[in-house]
Amino acid sequence: AEVSTQSTGNVYIRLLVKLYRFLARRTNGKFNQVILKRLFMSRQNRPAVSLARVARQMKAKSREGKTVVIVGTVTDDKRIFEVPKVKVCALRFTEGARTRIMKAGGSCITFEQLAVEAPLGQNTVILQGRRTARETNSHFGAPGLPNSHAKPFV
Repeated sequence: AEVSTQSTGNVYIRLLVKLYRFLARRTNGKFNQVILKRLFMSRQNRPAVSLARVARQMKAKSREGKTVVIVGTVTDDKRIFEVPKVKVCALRFTEGARTRIMKAGGSCITFEQLAVEAPLGQNTVILQGRRTARETNSHFGAPGLPNSHAKPFV
């Protein structure tokens, strides 16, 4: 079943839900509905996105100059040396990620600012982190069965 309310007590997310619920109702694009749906998600379903993933996804020529939208956290990644100049909109940024984006000449914006700049999601790219990257996922399944790669709790 589709979740229609947020389960968080976070005041900031509750305000964003009000804003995007209005935008989803009053605009007929799919963009605001997707953002609203993702705001309802639990933290496990809003995994963090590293700067490396952002950089890799924005390499394509067609994505140049577009705003990256992430309903979740943007984290720093020490494995990459050059961070491209990008405009990123996210719920939160780690300190390292924010400084590296700013240093590269990019900008970090909030969802309120995004609603003003691109109310219909014009020139945006929505990214998501890997939900299966959690350590817990490696234990899913039955360890010991043939062809099962589930990690046992030992």
